[in-house]
Amino acid sequence: MAIQDVAQNVRRNRVAKGFSQRKLAELAGISEIEVKKIEAAEVKPKIRTLEAITRALDVKLSELFTPVGELKTVRFRSFKNLKRRKNLLAKSKKWLDDFNFLEEILGEKAPFQLKSIQEQCAKLDPAKAAYLCRGELGLDLKIPIYDICGLLEEAGIKVLTLSIASEGFFGLSIGDMDGGPAIVINDWDRITVERRIFSTVHELGHIVLHPESFNACETKEDEEQERQANLFAGHFLMPDEGFFDEWDKAAGLHWVDRVLKVKSIYQISYKTVLYRLIEHNIVDDSIWKKFNIAYTKKYGRKLSFKDEPNWVAKNGEPYRLDRFVFCESRFSRLVREAVEKDKISLSRGAEMLGIGINEMRELIQSWEAVV
Repeated sequence: MAIQDVAQNVRRNRVAKGFSQRKLAELAGISEIEVKKIEAAEVKPKIRTLEAITRALDVKLSELFTPVGELKTVRFRSFKNLKRRKNLLAKSKKWLDDFNFLEEILGEKAPFQLKSIQEQCAKLDPAKAAYLCRGELGLDLKIPIYDICGLLEEAGIKVLTLSIASEGFFGLSIGDMDGGPAIVINDWDRITVERRIFSTVHELGHIVLHPESFNACETKEDEEQERQANLFAGHFLMPDEGFFDEWDKAAGLHWVDRVLKVKSIYQISYKTVLYRLIEHNIVDDSIWKKFNIAYTKKYGRKLSFKDEPNWVAKNGEPYRLDRFVFCESRFSRLVREAVEKDKISLSRGAEMLGIGINEMRELIQSWEAVV
């Protein structure tokens, strides 16, 4: 047992849960002094003590013994999540290490398809960079992207979703020096699928536009870079050529329905459509109030102007996308392949997927049910 690793992991998971040392002691049925000594690496705790701590923290015992790796080329800038920052980065590091290990043992390394134009993109206007990236990936400027996770995974960008009950964390990105490029997205159920999709491409924007900004020590947001990443995301998901084509085709609809139809085609938020109209001086900022009034009159409910996830479901994104529209799958496929080829054990596969051994057996049965 590496006492220092246990100490760091107990403290990291306790802080992530928002527990004080006293609260953890109460939940685990041990003394506060014992918790303090464990976190200070002053004692070698007994297994039954650690088991009580894991129950209180709702983590696996193995998580307390795993050395905590560090990410260096990561872009994660959110003051609202500093308490959970270390835990998020530790989980991301472990997942990324597992992902690269699976690719290595299976001989399935996926090269980063945008690597050759990354330097060029960093010098371009964000919208032009978005079109260049689409072209490199073989995407027509009028064709919507129906599976953003699948597209990026095919392009050599690893995608992970974590459900984090947080109002400040939407996503982070990791550079290639740490085994990326990779994108981690919050799929908490209070965050719409539209927002998850946009956040993913927002992080892609940082990867291609701001490769020099990947520094784990930096936590302050750069407002200009955030604006550029948003512009990149909007045009990558909905190029002007496609937008105007669909906008013109829907000219006979009520203007609210016109916005919602374009939104549904490109799997974006209605706000992205309104921003595009503003960007091209088709409307001005009064559109926000006008849209809300018109939508309320037509559909009998108001929309919130608050950013997610502060809004409640009933007055958030209208006609939300289904959760399976945004669903990464490459990592779990590699786990399945490694298990079936006896490259890794059943328990190792379960650990990688973050599930128990019984759940893993049930998952394998589901694999076998449909070949």
